[in-house]
Amino acid sequence: MALRRTAVVDALGRAWANLWRWTLFAIGTLLAVYFLLDRGLADGATTAIALAVIVIGVVLTPRHPMILPLLAIPGAFVTARVSIGVGDLTVSDLAIALGFVIVVLLSRRDFSPTMRAMLWLNAVYQFATLFTVIVNPYPQNTVEWFHAWMLISGALLLGWGIGRAGLMRTGLILIVATGLVVALGTIATGAIVFVTEGVRPIYPRWPWPMHKNFAGAALAFAILVVFIKPPHAHLPRKLTVPSLWIMLAALALTQSRQAVIGLIVGMLLYVLRSGAGRHKVLVVLLAVPGAALIIDSVIGQIESQNRFNSTYQRLEWMREVYALWKHEPIFGHGLRYWYVHPTANFQPPQAELEVVASAGLVGLAGFGVMWLGILIVLWKFWTTHPSFGALAFAVVISRLVTAQFDLFWVAAQVSIPFLIAGICLGAQVWWREQNPDTREQPLGGRRAQSSKIEIQGKMGVAWNSATTRTR
Repeated sequence: MALRRTAVVDALGRAWANLWRWTLFAIGTLLAVYFLLDRGLADGATTAIALAVIVIGVVLTPRHPMILPLLAIPGAFVTARVSIGVGDLTVSDLAIALGFVIVVLLSRRDFSPTMRAMLWLNAVYQFATLFTVIVNPYPQNTVEWFHAWMLISGALLLGWGIGRAGLMRTGLILIVATGLVVALGTIATGAIVFVTEGVRPIYPRWPWPMHKNFAGAALAFAILVVFIKPPHAHLPRKLTVPSLWIMLAALALTQSRQAVIGLIVGMLLYVLRSGAGRHKVLVVLLAVPGAALIIDSVIGQIESQNRFNSTYQRLEWMREVYALWKHEPIFGHGLRYWYVHPTANFQPPQAELEVVASAGLVGLAGFGVMWLGILIVLWKFWTTHPSFGALAFAVVISRLVTAQFDLFWVAAQVSIPFLIAGICLGAQVWWREQNPDTREQPLGGRRAQSSKIEIQGKMGVAWNSATTRTR
């Protein structure tokens, strides 16, 4: 009787599992058709593809718990918008949010001190911006408060779950593969544009339309992955070397000056601190002409006296933002105020300006504490765990430098570096768990002299136990 009851319970469990899987497939198909037919082809196609990937990931999750977080990695690079009724989201936002939920439910949360510190530092910023949410009650303000938390802490936790599951190599390969897709799309678009319109900055049209600054930032992050190439990721040279040159060529085509500056800073810090001699010549060859071209471009725009080029436009926006901030200096005008403000209908083109106009001096103080703290803890993490910390620090500092010359709170450009940093932090804990007897050599440190003594001591213990058994 008991055996029959067990068999019935097992059968019901299998039936229920199959039922909800097929139900999800059906719902996903219906939603995809609805959006494809009702929303128009461009937006509908993007939404349908996103929903299809979500359905596949959810169905495979019971057998492969980290499949949806892994699928979220290429999704994090997609800035195309989906309309699902609750608001206008990017595919990147949706991917990060869904991957975050799966990690929270299924991943281990034995956070390292560095991970906990970064989460708390982000909480400081969230608390500082809570005042502007209260003072300026409008829907976009509240939504953006949660959105900003997801872009940093959500991406960190998503990356942590992937790294903690021992999937650092898979995650970084997906990042490089996505970077290659963006690079090939940029090169293909460039070939067409150069023939039809001449030499100009390239805005990739494939596999989805991208702004040149986003394409440049995405390529810069992927370039840092193949340039630093964390040892424990075991990225094959056959992948990293061709990928590096293809993505560098695509980055040059975008002419994204902000991304180039951020990339150069990340590379220089890595080479100078790690003493990576084999990379010094490459960095010099990239940095010198890159810096020269950027300076020449800015000087040319200033001398042209064209009030509508990017340099003059940014200077004009900065003056307007400063004048706007003076009306609400303490708590600001609210997050995403440019959605509702009658005259200031543009996003400030610089990180600190955007924060001070949105959240006032209180928010700016929280922003400064968050970023200074994150850089300090990641610098220390790089010191103690150089195999994992170099990439984590490089991508984050690269993003901060880029944001000094461009928009900051832009979905994918914020979440991708923290996703990569989270992968590195989680992978370090996984590696330590798999190799409890192996100590990673700190950056700039020498191997402890006691290691040889410890090895000899273990040999002595083994010899004593062997001779004892033979008596």
